[in-house]
Amino acid sequence: MTLFTTVAALAGGTLGLIILGAVALLILILFIRNIRVVPQAMAFVIERLGTYKTTWSTGIHAKLPFVDRIERRVSLKERVADFPPQAVITRDNVTMQIDTVVFYQIVDPVLYCYGIENPIIAIENLSATTLRNLIGDLELDETLTSRDVINTRMRQTLDEATDPWGIRVNRVELKNIIPPREIQTAMERQMKAEREKRENILISEGKKEALILVAEGEKEAAILRADAKKELAIRESEGKAEAILKIQEATARGLEMIKEVGADEALIAIKSLETMAAVADGRATKIIIPSNIQSLAGLAVSFKELLSDSNIDMAAKETDDKA
Repeated sequence: MTLFTTVAALAGGTLGLIILGAVALLILILFIRNIRVVPQAMAFVIERLGTYKTTWSTGIHAKLPFVDRIERRVSLKERVADFPPQAVITRDNVTMQIDTVVFYQIVDPVLYCYGIENPIIAIENLSATTLRNLIGDLELDETLTSRDVINTRMRQTLDEATDPWGIRVNRVELKNIIPPREIQTAMERQMKAEREKRENILISEGKKEALILVAEGEKEAAILRADAKKELAIRESEGKAEAILKIQEATARGLEMIKEVGADEALIAIKSLETMAAVADGRATKIIIPSNIQSLAGLAVSFKELLSDSNIDMAAKETDDKA
């Protein structure tokens, strides 16, 4: 009896130890399973008994088993939502397709979890209605050239609307603007006409510049020719002036030499006759002879006649002597 009791006691102690060890292991497993590490750019929303308790940020955290639970794991990174094309009508009644891209970021995980049921669907519908309102105030040409204005106004509107949801809209882009086919064809024809117009303008401007350059070249050439003629005339005039000056200087030196040798009236008369002979060389039609030159010429004629008479007398005398 004593042995049986001892064996039973030992068996009961071993079983108790096993149960105690199992309980301890279970508690350890539960403790480990309720320890969480929150990675970078993530946030965990924690509820206790169905009520919001806290928000875990980056780091290691522990929660109570069976009491606390992670309601949602929220990424704090910037996200991109690419929405399908939306049919919009401009102010001038042109229907086109426009698709948008929204860049947003969750800044408050609590509001994101409890503020709205489907925030992405809400943003899509809100962007479509906002886009229709903005495009309805613009004409086709303004829509095609006002992307930045539309993007800015849509971002402001969406950011204000999503602020109660814990979402911040960082950027909104119009990805594609697709007008009707006939509008595209008309725009292509208009673009072709504009290019042809610019081509004609460039050709005309080129011809104009070429004519201007040719005219300027001819002007410069005419100026250079005129300058050359002017320079030639100046040099010829200077040459003639220098020649006349040389002649006058030579004449002055000759007169000075005549004065120095003491020339008498007979020599002067002979020089005058030589000058008259040079003047009357047959090219002049009228000759004006000074009075003193005329008297000298008369003396020369008389002197010639006297020489002739003397020669006749001498010849007669020689005849008589021979007879």
